[in-house]
Amino acid sequence: MKRIRGFASDNNAPVHPDIFRAMEQVNKGHVVGYGDDPYTVRATEKLSTLFGENAGVYFAFTGTATNVLGLSTALRSWESVICAETSHIHEDECGAPEKFTGGKLIPVEPVHGKLTPERISEHLYGFGFEHHSQPRIISFAQATETGTVYTLDEIREITGLAHKHGMVVHMDGARIANAAAYLNCTFREMVTDTGVDILSFGGTKNGMMYGEAVVILNPDLDKNFKYIRKQGMQLASKMRYIAAQFEAYLENDLWLKNARHANRMAQLLAKETSIIPGVTLVEEVQANGLFVKIPEKIIKPLQEEFFFYVMEGRNPLVRWMTSWDTTEKDIHDFSSLIKEMLT
Repeated sequence: MKRIRGFASDNNAPVHPDIFRAMEQVNKGHVVGYGDDPYTVRATEKLSTLFGENAGVYFAFTGTATNVLGLSTALRSWESVICAETSHIHEDECGAPEKFTGGKLIPVEPVHGKLTPERISEHLYGFGFEHHSQPRIISFAQATETGTVYTLDEIREITGLAHKHGMVVHMDGARIANAAAYLNCTFREMVTDTGVDILSFGGTKNGMMYGEAVVILNPDLDKNFKYIRKQGMQLASKMRYIAAQFEAYLENDLWLKNARHANRMAQLLAKETSIIPGVTLVEEVQANGLFVKIPEKIIKPLQEEFFFYVMEGRNPLVRWMTSWDTTEKDIHDFSSLIKEMLT
């Protein structure tokens, strides 16, 4: 019988109780809508403090929306975005970036999930040539879609290359908390100080109910974003409920506690399963995801007990994700079942 808990996605985890309580606490009386309320002001100030006084902070509903709107602030229809072929904007957003920006995505084969200056450089040509889509943005995810994490130096190499060519850099931070926890650094050190221009800041995968933020670090790109968000149908009328979540998320480093726990559970899962004959990790476990090869014969029966995803076109490569509420018992039960199936 399939267990309710599994390792499919950190999206499947519940809302952290502190965040749920924060939403209840702001559910009193009337406040002005569309962000002109004290809760949104406080949450915006908290995020601005984390990234720097020049950071523009705009709340939205979903990660796909923050990616698309973030790209929209710098991208025109004749321009292109260089991204990993495994990236969320290329693989998992149903063509939304291209539909809503009119621009072109240029997918690049990553190395351990990461873009490299060498592979990016292969696509840096045609500047000023009217027959060629103009390279404008380099977009990468931190942590990557294969669970690896860019070092600060690797990020600086990408931003330096982009800025040298008059381009801008977008970071998809759906799991930015897990990356910061792994690197043991602040958000400012990882984003602002490395030269990232636009950030999609995610919290849904780390204990929030819904709500993400576009953080614009380059003031030149922040002039008209409020109009872009409104046209993009992401201006929340009752924004206090997003803002309250962010306040609780940032209070006393709840984001960091949650991310550290999820990362620690991923390390434990890797430790317990990697010693099982027939189980092979294909990437170093750095954030809260494992990408694993297991015998195809056990995939379906294992999924019937603990649900997880098989990567399309890469069978039998599977993905196991841990979350802020994963327990050691979850991992022990899962690894014990794998051992039983392979003996």
